[in-house]
Amino acid sequence: MLAVLNIQAQQRPQYTQYILNNYILNPALSGIENYTDLKISGRDQWVGLNGAPRTAYLTIQGPIGKKDYRTTATSFEIPGQNPRGQAYWENYTAAEPHHGIGLVVVNDRTGSFNRFSAAGTYAYHIGLNPTTNLAAGFSAGITVVSIDRTKNDFGEGDPVDPATGASLNGELNTLRPDIGAGLWLYSRDYFVGLSAQQIVPQKLAFVDDAAVITKGRLIPHTFLTAGFRFLLNEDINAIPSVMLKYIKGSSKNDFQFETNLKLQYRDDFWIGGSYRYQDGYAAMLGLNVSNTFNVGYSYDFTQTALRTVSRGTHEIVLGFLLGNKYSEKCPRCNW
Repeated sequence: MLAVLNIQAQQRPQYTQYILNNYILNPALSGIENYTDLKISGRDQWVGLNGAPRTAYLTIQGPIGKKDYRTTATSFEIPGQNPRGQAYWENYTAAEPHHGIGLVVVNDRTGSFNRFSAAGTYAYHIGLNPTTNLAAGFSAGITVVSIDRTKNDFGEGDPVDPATGASLNGELNTLRPDIGAGLWLYSRDYFVGLSAQQIVPQKLAFVDDAAVITKGRLIPHTFLTAGFRFLLNEDINAIPSVMLKYIKGSSKNDFQFETNLKLQYRDDFWIGGSYRYQDGYAAMLGLNVSNTFNVGYSYDFTQTALRTVSRGTHEIVLGFLLGNKYSEKCPRCNW
């Protein structure tokens, strides 16, 4: 008997706490802060399901030639003032033109497939008016996609899959260039970003076999993000945000959107929640420790059929503020 099953999915990993590190999706954020921002993250998706995605990344980015270290409530805690109070709106000014560079390293393993990518990033920031900046950036690097054929042996010997060749032992690898680009518009109370990853479509094949009629391809991933900050009172800020993804062939309509709400008490801690269309919900919380370290955790509740075999998804993000001249408690632009 023969059966055919059509599978739809995105090729790159997804992140629940993208609001903490939009740089992972958009290279235009390179150098947006007054310091070097280092983040390390681990994501264990669909816990309990054999072969489920596991993702880890490291990002580091910082400014070049940025001299306007502004002594405002958004960049560090002024004695006697709440760093997230009304002074934020009154004193904010756009950054002077400057450059930013960074590095993104991601490893994503799903089943027998492993995807490793490393890319350098560059961005340039300019002021459009006294309170608004526009940044444009790009990334360039490599992606290595591997398949471990030993995990495709289900006890019946070599399946001789023409897509991966006749050899059963060892890993097959394919290396491809990886290019991305993005724009980031930001001000004292909002941000809007547009970015694309894998902007150059490429063939993805492990062997050269005429029996494989339909070749695999790396396709572009496009992200549109936006958020706004509301001052609820002198101690609490609310930051709702949305993200719209377009990835051809990833779902029935190629689009997927996410909504996110973050409630922050001063610069001390925050809680939040999110909803991912046709997937499920997530709860988040975080803590800012001293002036140089922060941590965020999220737990996803899937509403798809995978909930019968999965115990949810865990994700943790660790952040380090390096060379923080004014001992900033919280990123002033990364929300």
